[in-house]
Amino acid sequence: MLRSGRGDVAELTASMLRAWPLPMPVDGDKHDRGTVLVIGGSPETPGAALLAGVAAMRAGAGRLQLLTCASAADGMALAVPEALVSGLATTATGGLDLPRAEDRVGALAAGADAVVIGPGLVDPEAIAALLAMVFAGVRTDTVVVIDAQAIGCFSGLDQEVGEPRARLVLTPNHGEASAYVSEVDEPAVPGSHAATVAAMSGAVVTMHGDVATSDGRRWTGGPGSLGLGTSGSGDVLAGLIGGLGARCRESAQAACWGTYLHGAAGERLARRIGPIGYLARELADEAPCVLAELAP
Repeated sequence: MLRSGRGDVAELTASMLRAWPLPMPVDGDKHDRGTVLVIGGSPETPGAALLAGVAAMRAGAGRLQLLTCASAADGMALAVPEALVSGLATTATGGLDLPRAEDRVGALAAGADAVVIGPGLVDPEAIAALLAMVFAGVRTDTVVVIDAQAIGCFSGLDQEVGEPRARLVLTPNHGEASAYVSEVDEPAVPGSHAATVAAMSGAVVTMHGDVATSDGRRWTGGPGSLGLGTSGSGDVLAGLIGGLGARCRESAQAACWGTYLHGAAGERLARRIGPIGYLARELADEAPCVLAELAP
């Protein structure tokens, strides 16, 4: 396993990833490639969970489970027939109605090798409760990817998180990173914002192509393109990391591979379609091709 050393900065390149290969099961059993649970979506933004779930499968996860709002569950089950889809009732504010859902959330989390929580969720109070349920249910070796509004809610949790925090991956944009870092729009040394958020949160952090861990490891300079700044792109990134986390069960490796896949997929689309105008859903479709190119 190739790692950036404590305090070192390494380049996020194809050759580096080839030296840090993902596990590949010999017999192709889906259980060997892990189960991903995606918790997300609301009546107004149901597609975010779908984007993350499809991306997780495109990254090679063996099984996908989606937990979303009841109003979107039937459509999502038809759109992603490969997934087990569970629907929860929603509150008047668009959040998931959780008092009756704790057992279901806990059971799904306990059986997952990776959990992605946040894409499309809108009610901060419900998100905080969901995070607590997930942390109470997951195994200590489960990779937990925290995305979108869940990042801000996570910053207010403490005792509920449990250990080890290094199994967690945060995927903030500039606005979401403001829960940890002030003046995030100011010029900075590449990767420094990711490193600051990682040190403060105890999690692995990927932010605009840079990856950092709380123990000082950093990877920067991965691929990317202007068109990655599009609606749904972050949901795809979170799903890619979740799918890879289910495969390797290692948060830093999943974050590095997922960040590279996301950026390289954008570069491929930019060459074929144009620098802007490609869709987030198309990023996930490129992931298997990038994975094949990275095969040792």
